[in-house]
Amino acid sequence: MMLIDSHAHLEMPEFRRDLTEVLQRAKDSGVEYIFTVGTEKRDWARAIEIAQSHSSVYAILGVHPHNAKEIDDRTYPILKQLCRNEKVKAYGEIGLDFFRNHSPRDVQLKRFREQIALAKELKLPIVVHDRDAHQETLEILKSEKAWENGGIIHCFSGDERMADACIEMGFYISIPGSITYKTAGPFHEIVKRLPLESLLIETDAPFLTPVPFRGKRNEPSYVRYTAQKIAEIKKIPFERVAEATTQNALTVFRLNLGKK
Repeated sequence: MMLIDSHAHLEMPEFRRDLTEVLQRAKDSGVEYIFTVGTEKRDWARAIEIAQSHSSVYAILGVHPHNAKEIDDRTYPILKQLCRNEKVKAYGEIGLDFFRNHSPRDVQLKRFREQIALAKELKLPIVVHDRDAHQETLEILKSEKAWENGGIIHCFSGDERMADACIEMGFYISIPGSITYKTAGPFHEIVKRLPLESLLIETDAPFLTPVPFRGKRNEPSYVRYTAQKIAEIKKIPFERVAEATTQNALTVFRLNLGKK
């Protein structure tokens, strides 16, 4: 049964030493495709390099809200050029992070709008980061007509109202390994009522490692545990979750089944 890890960070230093082995374990676990997300300038070329070197890997490029303050006159021209690579399938992760506030909030808001516009120009779906900024994220997605891009709410952490609003706009809701944690009870109820047709699964590797590997580095092969937990919560067969989330990923990233 094929699985897709819709969001990982294979370009990060945690995977420098054993990337080949990590990808083999993913394949052995049924993970057919992995989308690696370069979130800042230093990571973009590496993300594309990995994608070009491995038929199972595709890239997503953009500027994370943590790094929004680093955007200058050269940033968007460089991204435009890189995003035209055929292995780049989405723009992101972009959005708002009012938990860490590594970039000033007004800068995050401005750059989020700019990057939605750039993604539209590139005709790429967007991958949205939202942490402690649910209302502001929704307002920008609506006012910028971001549904015209299509895209994903990565590592969803909002409430039912936000999930409904995002789905109404046509966005997919991506569930990470943290759904397996004991503290994730409130999100179980959200996942239970969300339609399978709107769900994706992700690892966000090397972060958010699922149970039973929590405390260790996360990797794409572990996305299976997220799918299993969703199946348990929804009381449906694992195969249904795998099939639906795979088809959803193929749709949002505009991939033809069987083509690498």
